[in-house]
Amino acid sequence: MPLNLSLKLGEGDVESARKGVGNAIALVIVVSILLMAVFLLFLTPVLDLFGATDTLRPFALEYGFVIGVGLPFMMIPATLNSLIRADGSPKYAMFSMVLGAIINTVFDPIFIFVFRMGVRGAAIATVMGQVGSFIVSVVYMPRFKSLRLRRSDFRLRARTCRNVAAFGISSFITQFAITIVMALTNNLLAVYGAVSVYGAEIPLTATGIVMKVNQILISILVGIAVGAQPIIGFNYGARDFTRVKKALDIALVASEIVAILAFLIFQFAPMSVVSLFGSEEGLYNEFAVKAFRIFLLLCPLTGFQTVIAVYLQAVGKPLKSAILSLSRQILFFVPAALLLPLSLGVVGVLWTGPVADGLAFLLSVGLLLYERAQLKKVSR
Repeated sequence: MPLNLSLKLGEGDVESARKGVGNAIALVIVVSILLMAVFLLFLTPVLDLFGATDTLRPFALEYGFVIGVGLPFMMIPATLNSLIRADGSPKYAMFSMVLGAIINTVFDPIFIFVFRMGVRGAAIATVMGQVGSFIVSVVYMPRFKSLRLRRSDFRLRARTCRNVAAFGISSFITQFAITIVMALTNNLLAVYGAVSVYGAEIPLTATGIVMKVNQILISILVGIAVGAQPIIGFNYGARDFTRVKKALDIALVASEIVAILAFLIFQFAPMSVVSLFGSEEGLYNEFAVKAFRIFLLLCPLTGFQTVIAVYLQAVGKPLKSAILSLSRQILFFVPAALLLPLSLGVVGVLWTGPVADGLAFLLSVGLLLYERAQLKKVSR
């Protein structure tokens, strides 16, 4: 939705921008409530799908129920923050997210260690942080600078909802694909890990840490890309292609710097990251280090892919963005995940990461070169 908002404001179509914002907010409220109900109803099958073992399932159920109840407080502020950034208030959006993170960080140890609530306490702290972000984001709504929302703007309209969905399809596919990848990866780790010296639970736990750390890295990269998104969208709508190119170049350089720094840590000091999650000895540490070095071997390319995918969204080409997102997570990752372990065992699951990253990078380069050529044509 922030993409549509930026493009419409750049075109001077405030009416469409206002209706789009209202419909986006109403739509995410409805969808988040429906997802919460479905998630809570099918929590156990979902955990089985993600490869939860008998040992881990009780903890996952305890954590998952609380997180499921808090789903609307996670989804709604995520949408509102994107709109706030597109409205020209990135500092306020950052404050909302940082506040949630601080609340989560402060109450995590209190609930876990002081009140001895275990994983349930961790989940409650997470939801409390989300509620904090939710409240701050909602407070901003009457303060929109670029438009004034009316009650009628929140009435769902099929055409407007289709436009909102079209601009968000790439992000949806990315998140949905990540879910499929995680489920597939966990099940493969459990199957091939069980017949290795590591057993089923060491690969699951260690790779879970790698996935979480990678998710943090991707969040930072997405933050950089999304920060440039309103600028790219507005100037593309206003046909100021020089500024579009400049914003894209800055986002690419910044994301690559972050990704390369992360790569150096993962390759040369992986235990410094593993120890943050409570390191053990022997086989656990051995597999954790191996997982970081192999699975994230080509993480420097992730920054490039992420920025290009967001750029394609920002210039109103969600289908190409969706194809790029889908290629890494599904088209390249899934076949590699099914084939490589046949000859490499549990380590083969780890090699799917760099294989998918490398192929997706080549595709993103091709898309970027094509889009650059198109910009040159329209700017003449």
